[in-house]
Amino acid sequence: MKPKPPYRLDLAVWTLRRRPENIIDDWDGDVYRRVLVVRDQAILVEVRQLGRQETPRLYVTAHTDHPFAGLQKQLTASLVRLLGIDVKLKDFYQLAAIHPQLQKLAKPFVGMRPPRYASLFECLCNAIACQQVSLASGIQLLNRFAEHYGQPFDTTPFRRFAFPDAEALHGVEVEQLRQIGFSRQKATALLNLAEVARRGELEYAQFEPLSDEECVAALCQFRGIGRWSAEYAMLRGLGRLHVFPGDDVGGRNNLQAWLEVTESLDYDGVASLLQRWQRFGGLIYFHLLLNKLAAKPPEGFDVETNPGD
Repeated sequence: MKPKPPYRLDLAVWTLRRRPENIIDDWDGDVYRRVLVVRDQAILVEVRQLGRQETPRLYVTAHTDHPFAGLQKQLTASLVRLLGIDVKLKDFYQLAAIHPQLQKLAKPFVGMRPPRYASLFECLCNAIACQQVSLASGIQLLNRFAEHYGQPFDTTPFRRFAFPDAEALHGVEVEQLRQIGFSRQKATALLNLAEVARRGELEYAQFEPLSDEECVAALCQFRGIGRWSAEYAMLRGLGRLHVFPGDDVGGRNNLQAWLEVTESLDYDGVASLLQRWQRFGGLIYFHLLLNKLAAKPPEGFDVETNPGD
C-alpha cells in the first residue's frame, strides 16, 4: 500500500489504540497486528512501514489457511479506514503554518493520519465501555470483551482475538457481560446495540448524509448513547475531523493544559477556545492525545523516530 506522504504508521496506530494495554490493536514498535473477520473467517493482518514518512510504503501480510478471491480488496478497504490512509491533511498543515501555537502541537506528529473504527458497532461499543471510567479501565474491559466474544486466531505464543461483532452477542445475557466487568447499564446498552446492528440499522452509510445535529439526535436514540458517545462516534467512526468531543474529560484537560487555561472548561468553553480552529477540532483532539502520550511515552512510542529505512 502506498499512502500519500507524509505518513507514519506508528502514529496512526497509537491514535487508534490509545493505551499500551490494548490487545485488539497490537503494536510491537515495528509491526501493527489485528485480527479481522472476513466472511466469518478470522484473519491475522500484519502491517509494517518501509520507507520514511516522505516515501511511505506499507507492507501487509494476511495469515489465513483459506484464501479466497476478493480477500485482498476487502482487507485493503478495512486497513484504509483503520489506519487513515486516504485522509488528506494539507489544509490542516497550512493552517498550522500560520498559527505558531498550533504548529508547535502538530510538528512532532507530522505524518499521523486519523484512524477510524472498522464498524460503527465497534466504535459505539468502545464509547460505552469507556463511559465514566478511566481510559485504562475502559481498554481492559474491551480486552476482556474481545477475549470472551471475539473470534480467535491461534498464534505462537498466544491467541489473538478479533473485536466481537453483533452476531457474537446473539443469545448473550446481561449477567454474562456483568461477569467480565460491565455494569448492568452498559451490558444492557451493548446488547441493545447488537440487536440494532443485526437488523442492519447501524451502518456508516446510514449516518454519513446527516448533519452533525441530525447525527447526534439519531445516535442518541440508542440506549446508553449520549452526546459524548455520539460525538466520539462522529469523530472516530464517521471521520468528522471538525468534531472535538466537548464532554470528553481527558480531552478537555489536554486542551486546558495545551492552551494554559487556568479555569476549568465546560462544553461551551471548549467550543469557544477552538473557534479559530473549528474546522480541525477533531485533529487537535488526536494531536493532544499523542502529545500526552509523548510526555510519558509507553514502550513502542517514539516521537523522535521517523520509521522506515
